Amino acid sequence: MICRLKKILPGFLPLLIILSGCQGVDDNRIPNMPVNISLAGAGLWNTFGVSGFGSHRNFIYNPLGVSQPSNFAFPGNSATGFGGVLLIEGVDPFSAITAAPLAYDLACPVERNPQIRVEVENETYMAVCKECNSVYDVTVANGAPISGEAATGKYKYALKSYRVIPSPSGGYLITN
Repeated sequence: MICRLKKILPGFLPLLIILSGCQGVDDNRIPNMPVNISLAGAGLWNTFGVSGFGSHRNFIYNPLGVSQPSNFAFPGNSATGFGGVLLIEGVDPFSAITAAPLAYDLACPVERNPQIRVEVENETYMAVCKECNSVYDVTVANGAPISGEAATGKYKYALKSYRVIPSPSGGYLITN
């Protein structure tokens, strides 16, 4: 528990600095696209969900090409937003839940291109855009920019977040 707190607490300082500035953080730069990923039921969640702080998975639905995860059967009503969906376990900043599944659009809001996606670094659990070098806190600070152009440019851009709703049959639904 103490090790987790040591990883989590440093993420709060940049968030406080960003939120205390005169200018807000824009988390709506990515176009609104449908998001519908059903991981309802314990079987689907145990196979494709996340478990443990920082564990993550990408969902990219491409009916004409390669989808991620490759062995996930996307039903016909599936949709994965603008650039795909990052599902990660972290701390829900809006509740007291310390082990919550969180979801974000994979597209970097600085680049605003569905093909330029953030990647989670396994050591820090931060999402990084290799194109503009922006770093986002996806486990504690709701996708807030920590460094790079997203944090230091004229406008501050956070990752677009999506809702992760518990399913009555176990598992979760990811939607917008």
